[in-house]
Amino acid sequence: MVDLQGQYRKIKDKIDEAIVSVIHEGVFINGNEVKEFALELANYNSVKNVITCANGTDALQIAMMALDFKHGDEIIVPAFTYVATVEVISLLGLTPVFIDVLPGTFELDATQLKSKITSRTVCIVPVHLYGQCSNMEEILKVAKENNLRVIEDVAQALGSEYTFRSGLKQKAGTIGDIGTTSFFPSKNLGCYGDGGAIMTNDSELAQKIRMIANHGQKEKYIHEVVGVNSRLDTIQAAILRIKLSYLNEYNKARNSVAERYDKAFEGLTDILIPERATFSTHVFHQYTVKVKSGSRDELKKFLQSKNIPSMIYYPLPLHLQKAYRGYGYPEGSFPVSERLCEQVLSLPIHSEMKEDQQAFIIDNIFNFFNV
Repeated sequence: MVDLQGQYRKIKDKIDEAIVSVIHEGVFINGNEVKEFALELANYNSVKNVITCANGTDALQIAMMALDFKHGDEIIVPAFTYVATVEVISLLGLTPVFIDVLPGTFELDATQLKSKITSRTVCIVPVHLYGQCSNMEEILKVAKENNLRVIEDVAQALGSEYTFRSGLKQKAGTIGDIGTTSFFPSKNLGCYGDGGAIMTNDSELAQKIRMIANHGQKEKYIHEVVGVNSRLDTIQAAILRIKLSYLNEYNKARNSVAERYDKAFEGLTDILIPERATFSTHVFHQYTVKVKSGSRDELKKFLQSKNIPSMIYYPLPLHLQKAYRGYGYPEGSFPVSERLCEQVLSLPIHSEMKEDQQAFIIDNIFNFFNV
């Protein structure tokens, strides 16, 4: 699904030099590379503050802790997404309120937001799934009307750009109150281990986020708030500094792969290609098609027999997962999410993909459908 070795070979000398430099310096925690990476990522995203942390899940948890949500407060979250988003809501004693998604772009259905808001609602968490932004203008409008916070989960869409109706452009993760991201190795900007970051234009909020990520302390051994221990290590930051300079190139390469898939599947009635939102660029963390006629699982098995990887992101919506059934959403509550879980299939897409490799994948998909 991702050729991390091929990507590494192209920048090997720079990566190796960066790692060795950190080892020679010997500052493995909170070294200068961490500070420099945070500044460079802030500059890339045109956001005032970036606070690094240990992973994307921690980023979400710290963001919610910083906003002082109280036990039982309700947070609106898509039913069709990765578990981390709802996991931290539950761990903090908050209540997830699930919302359905759009069948074409897979993003939160903003038209349903008002029906989900109660007197206990405090926050909306749009997940920019697969690589493009949710409808942030509508989400922000509803949030402002109801005095709600907005936390963007941008783990799959770093580098994507949102365009408001006014023409204003903002990078994903910088539009709401807080943006959170992950640097898991397979991400468009991935390190060689775990890593994450939190973004905000609110400097007072940023100071609190920094304290929470560092045991709740601003001054060593003086703990002002309850915090956690979550940090990006110096070696990972050094790697990310190198890879950040290539991020636009990586995203452009992924778009080229997506365009070739689109063109190939244009006339294939059994495959529905992913829709692009009109208000967002797409960085294609995943290229996710919908397979019609109930043949998704058979296609996946067929591709596997040809040594072609594919993945189902995701096979079961959050409200039907055993861990979250207790929130009381029966089967049928979110028909689009439930249907997508039976149809979606993500095909290999990465910055190193060769045209002949992709042609092999496409040819085998056509062979499966006898086209």
